[in-house]
Formats: sequence, C-alpha cells, structure tokens
Amino acid sequence: MHAAVVTSFDAPPSYQEFPTPTPHGSDEELVDVVASGLHRRVRSQADGSHYTSTGELPLVPGVDGVGRMPDGTLRYFALGDTTSGAMAEQTVIDLRQSFPLPDGTDPVLVAAAMNPAMSSWVALRRRIDFQAGQTVLVLGATGSSGQMAVQVAKRLGAGRVIAAGRNPKLLAALPELGADTIVRLGETPGLGEAAADVDVVLDYLWGQPTVDAMTAIATNRNDGDRRLTWVEIGSVAGPTAAIPSAALRALPLQIVGSGQGSVSTAGILAELPALVAEINSGALRIDARAVPLADVTSAWQGIGPDARVVLTP
Repeated sequence: MHAAVVTSFDAPPSYQEFPTPTPHGSDEELVDVVASGLHRRVRSQADGSHYTSTGELPLVPGVDGVGRMPDGTLRYFALGDTTSGAMAEQTVIDLRQSFPLPDGTDPVLVAAAMNPAMSSWVALRRRIDFQAGQTVLVLGATGSSGQMAVQVAKRLGAGRVIAAGRNPKLLAALPELGADTIVRLGETPGLGEAAADVDVVLDYLWGQPTVDAMTAIATNRNDGDRRLTWVEIGSVAGPTAAIPSAALRALPLQIVGSGQGSVSTAGILAELPALVAEINSGALRIDARAVPLADVTSAWQGIGPDARVVLTP
C-alpha cells in the first residue's frame, strides 16, 4: 500500500510504499482510510517531539481519522502507539477505540475538526468541574486548537470567552467564533486587566507566556476568593514554565493537565459522539482543505501548522 512515511525526524514524510499492517485479535480490523487530519499533534509525532514518541523509524504518522469498514460503513477511529498510522491507504484500528458515524457525516470535516476540538471539549467535560456561565480564557487562541476552543467553550455554556494570542489578523476574526473579548499578548492594556476575573484558563502555550499571564492575572485579581482553574493543554511556547510562587500563595489556584494519559482513552471516546453531533449540526465553523495523500510532502511544507488540512488517499 502507499502511505506518508517518515524516515527521518528532520524531514517531512514522503509518499511511498509501506507494508500493509495486519490485524491481531478479534478487536482489530483493517480499514480503508477515507480521511486523516494533519494536526499539530501529528506534526509533533512526525518530528519525534511529542511526549509519547518512542523514536522508532520508519513510521506512518496520523493519530486519528475516518475509515471505511469492509461492510462499507464509516467509523471515526483513534490510534494508540503505532508505526502504522492513519496517513495511509489502509490502517488497523481497534474497534474499542472507534465508533460508527451517522449517515450523512462529512468525513473530511470530522477528520479536520475532531483532534483540535477534542482538546478543549474533553478538558471542559472530563478534566475539570466546568460550570455554565463561567468565564474562560483561551491562551493561544489563534492556533487551530485555540480557535476551536473559543467555539467549544461557548457551546458548552461559557458566559464569557476571552481570546488571547499574538496574530492580530486571526484575533480580529475570533469574535465571529464566539469570543467576547480579544487580547493581543504583550500589549497594554493587557491580559491582566481583561482577564482579572477569569474562572478557567485553557492554555495552549505554556512557557514564558504562561508565566506572564499568570502573574498578570494574579496581580489584577479583583476577588481573591474566586477559584482559578488553569488547564495546561499544549506547549507551543515551551515545554516548561517557571510558575510564580506568589500566584500559588495569593490565589485559590488549581493547575491541571489535559491530554493523552491524564484522561483515559475510554473517557475521551465517550465524549466524541457528542462532538461529532456538534460538527454535523454546523455549530462549529470548520474550514477544511482536502489534499491527496500523494501530495503529503508539499502539504507538509507549504501549509501553515494551524491550517486544517485533511489527507485523502
């Protein structure tokens, strides 16, 4: 079969022959891949930087997608640790980590949206005790997952959504997605003033921007008894952050992570049919671009990391 194959962590995948994977056990099935999203999570898998990377090469990247079963039905699937990922003509799925899609589902939209949207959806539904009406700050709102997080927070009942990022053009578009307030990081008046009374932070940045944001919010907090829940989801700006001790002492601050491992696979999968329903309803704005699998190298190099690209064999 043909696949997008990574032979070096320093180079993008190339379209070439790769052995067809073989199912093992009654819970596994070989499926024809219909669509697989090129997400930031997949890029980190392909360059070996993701925290789950084993360093094994060669590998076919792709952590999720839509596959066609032998009977013709479509299923959304998530893959575990494997070198035979979703960016191929075929892959092996674990039926326990997949579910059938309703008739009329657009597989390209599902493949484009599920991975970036599930990070905020699962964080708010499974990782914390999120209450309708609370104020949510999306730190890193101009990225693909951050843009989806703005929409997801609103759909799940946030009373106010604050979107913070650096790209002024993308920030300006976020009110159309549900942001009530936009803040360009590094500007004055800045995040501390806008987010002084925030309840939940969905953090896709980490690193120094997190330190700066946490310090600013702690300094400007109006209600010292109001709990602040900080959810670390991504680390675009750096893998470590020097958390200010004053923020921990001065605020009822809770810091948690949300991602693969901190939420069980079963817990994540339990949330996804409802997310598919949101996608099918048109409630989430998704600008997906389908690209042939054979063009994976040019797509990898020529399209920004936050574009919603879907590879179609």
